[in-house]
Amino acid sequence: MISASHLAQFFVASIIIIMVPGPSVLFTLARGVAWGRAVAVLTVLGNSMGTLLLSLVVALGLGPLLSRSRAFAIVLQIAGGCYLLWLGFDALRHRHAHAQAMTQREEHRPSNATIVRQGFTVGVLNPKSLVFFAAVFPQFVNRSSGDVTLQLVVLGCIFSVMAFCSDGTWGMIAGTAREWLSSSTSRLVVLRTIGGCVMCTLGILIFASAVTS
Repeated sequence: MISASHLAQFFVASIIIIMVPGPSVLFTLARGVAWGRAVAVLTVLGNSMGTLLLSLVVALGLGPLLSRSRAFAIVLQIAGGCYLLWLGFDALRHRHAHAQAMTQREEHRPSNATIVRQGFTVGVLNPKSLVFFAAVFPQFVNRSSGDVTLQLVVLGCIFSVMAFCSDGTWGMIAGTAREWLSSSTSRLVVLRTIGGCVMCTLGILIFASAVTS
């Protein structure tokens, strides 16, 4: 199985990659500020599920394919960028209606299933995690200590739990800030606008990176 030294090295590398702001973290912050702590946590839950699925796919053989196929990696990046752009434009287009709804009735927020699904999509199409899983995971595998696929699965589970704890903390902080501002519709419009712009910017950066790489 995985040696203690490899596991310790993996833990350090995971902390570094998780703490670097990426699409998942900023998306969670935008959702938390806009809708509150519950939405932020559900977003992180969906995101962690997507991250876990991504790690499992890599463990089952996607890593070598990505290493050989630059075009496939670019397609995944473009898909993730387009999805963030769509979410950002949607937030900007409905920012006044969303702000009004948030000051009146909680049921106007997205459904729990929608929140988890959107978080899952951002997580599973996160190019930062994809590159990390495909390029970094194999370095912590000990081929003489058992099933390589099983070791990769274990590493993916550990990474997903760590990401959930870290992103969940940021989401709770953002959700608390949102509650402090929720009494003002105009402030919520500004927050929705900022959140939409953040998601659009992320989408553009990811899309541009895929096109120019």
